[in-house]
Amino acid sequence: MRFSEDIQSFYTYLQSQQTAQKYLYHCYLQLEDVDAERKSYENCNVFMYCLNHGKEYYRAGEQLDLVLKPVMFFYGMAHLLKACLLTKRPDYPESTSVLAHGVSARKRKKKDYSFLEDEVKLQHKGLFPYFSQHLFGIKQLPFEKITMRSLFSLIPELITYFALEQDQSLIPIGKRGDRLIRIPKEVCDHYHMTENALIKRMKDYLSFQESQIDSESITIHLTDTLIQTVSPFQMDLDGMIYLPTDRQLFFPLSEIMVHYLLLYNLSMLSRYEAEWWGELLATKPDADYPFISSFLTITQKKIPLLIGEYLHKKIEGQ
Repeated sequence: MRFSEDIQSFYTYLQSQQTAQKYLYHCYLQLEDVDAERKSYENCNVFMYCLNHGKEYYRAGEQLDLVLKPVMFFYGMAHLLKACLLTKRPDYPESTSVLAHGVSARKRKKKDYSFLEDEVKLQHKGLFPYFSQHLFGIKQLPFEKITMRSLFSLIPELITYFALEQDQSLIPIGKRGDRLIRIPKEVCDHYHMTENALIKRMKDYLSFQESQIDSESITIHLTDTLIQTVSPFQMDLDGMIYLPTDRQLFFPLSEIMVHYLLLYNLSMLSRYEAEWWGELLATKPDADYPFISSFLTITQKKIPLLIGEYLHKKIEGQ
């Protein structure tokens, strides 16, 4: 609760020209070949309005019926992301090509359509690849398309639903602030790796020198406290950190990217597939409904916090 209150206070702090300009000036000092004072004055209003509009979309979406939530949350998230981009890219948007969504949905099938099995396809230009690169340093993802089920499986708050389907999507390995992690040896079976091979893979994302293997788990002693960064690890709102059980999903990304792809597809459905969307909400015919309904509740709270934390870390010098 304290974390949530701190982030909300930080959003409020940024809602003035003076404080927004001061914050952007601090961000631009960390960039090369940028006139920090001039660009911070030029961008403080649009930065402030992007944050405000984003928060207003979320606030309005919270009050609306489920039928309208995906559109409100998607555009709320897009505004918050644009505010983040202004902290790294003072001339954003450099061209109209970066204003597109950056992802596309396949044509709907009229019969037996399942959201969980639906896919989105990544585009080479647009907001998604642009913010993935400039906010999280990810120039290329190891997939061109991905299913909604795979994306849902990367959200820790949904692991209960996967467990009810006898599918363990994420495995807890530690908590934020810990100096060690424990990985159950069953992960090696999922990844088709030996224990030593898995330890070697972990060195790409964790700083450590010591590890032990026993009959049940791999214990890794970290040289720094465990935090969730751009990595294969996911974190819930309580600070528990998880590892995906699917080897195909063991790659670096931010959960913000996962929410963007899900909200994009849901917003397209709610806007252009009125019959399917209406029947889903009215009759709740299959497993799509509980996943979608719960996700919308989660993303409404989690994305403003994750993006607020991203912005706050810049003023902490992290």
